Amino acid sequence: ERLYYILSNTEGKNLAFDENGKNALAIGMSDANGLFRFLLKDLSTSFYYPFFDGETGRLYFSANFKDSYGGTDLYYVDTNNGQVLSQPINLGPRINTPGNEIAPYVFDNSLYFSSDVFYGMGGMDIYRSNMQSNAGYTIPVNLGKGINTEYDEFGMIIKQNEDGFLGYFSSNRPAGKGSDDLYGFKIDEKPGLPTLVFTGKVVEPQYEQSIENVSVQVLDADGELLKEVFTDTDGAYQLEIPYTDIVTLLISKEGYSTFNETYNPKGLEALEKTALKIPLYSIADMVKEEEGKTVLDVKDFYFDTGSSDLTPAITAELDKVVDAAKNFPELQLAIETYTDSRGDSNANRRLSQQRSETIEAYLVGHGVPSENITSSKGFGEDKILNNCTDGVYCLDFLHKQNQRTLFVVGNYGELSQ
Repeated sequence: ERLYYILSNTEGKNLAFDENGKNALAIGMSDANGLFRFLLKDLSTSFYYPFFDGETGRLYFSANFKDSYGGTDLYYVDTNNGQVLSQPINLGPRINTPGNEIAPYVFDNSLYFSSDVFYGMGGMDIYRSNMQSNAGYTIPVNLGKGINTEYDEFGMIIKQNEDGFLGYFSSNRPAGKGSDDLYGFKIDEKPGLPTLVFTGKVVEPQYEQSIENVSVQVLDADGELLKEVFTDTDGAYQLEIPYTDIVTLLISKEGYSTFNETYNPKGLEALEKTALKIPLYSIADMVKEEEGKTVLDVKDFYFDTGSSDLTPAITAELDKVVDAAKNFPELQLAIETYTDSRGDSNANRRLSQQRSETIEAYLVGHGVPSENITSSKGFGEDKILNNCTDGVYCLDFLHKQNQRTLFVVGNYGELSQ
């Protein structure tokens, strides 16, 4: 057990002063045996409001260093067994302002603190910011009436018990006994407006490269836009909205696939605990030029002789077409199926048509909108690619070059812009 507290700078039993005659405040620590140690000490800089977070080993405090955003800012240092292991780290512009921030307190993955600059009710108000896995903080939320007034509120602490939450804070509101008085409260839920926080990164899956300037939208249950942000140069995004039970995350950029996922309360709870890694596929990486056409880049597959039945090898490739259509909802496809020259030409045309229709039925049955398939035609042996025409002897692998199915992308130009 350790006690962290504020005291004047001393040298031995005497006060210590800087060259300007200033005696600043330091942070000291005493352990269970009464052993004292200065942790943070500077003759010209005062340290205030220490709070030690036992889970992370961080010691939070307020100070006014040269790198502050103005006034008193919030900082932390990493510690181990009472030893300071790092330089003071500023909590950044999401928390600190040109005004004064004081009295940090961490509870249930939230940072509570007071500020006199944020959209407050007057004087010092108490705020809550959710702490994120990427060491960031969400937009601070004012705890509102009941706790905050037009006067000063600070020094918030809160604990959970069987009946809800119990907390205490200081305030100089007129109802007190003097200047700064202690007040307590008991509530059923954590104070402050509940919010949803979305964080993640958008990458190209093939090369794991970040994609910048990607639109990240959050829609409500009716499809109305709640908020939109764009990824930065590292492909990262972060946004926060007031809590709602059902939301859809829509992530898109021209020339890339679309991520579209709807979350219910259970899914939202899991989503807030981790940063998403969203893959977006470039349409340029999913197509190739073949026979003068832009087609989906899938492996060649073959039907059994005289059959239009799908095999596992065929459906494995068709599933890639299904995925492409899901990733690119506006994708327009024309299915073209061809046979080799062996057999009757009319029978080959009918067989290839049956194969095209079987492929279309599979795609539609697995979620590809029928309006996305502009045509499904069987051309039989009309377009032989080599010399293996009627009556010409060819090895089987040469005949197979003519047995092919093409998925022609009709609107590639629009998708790639």
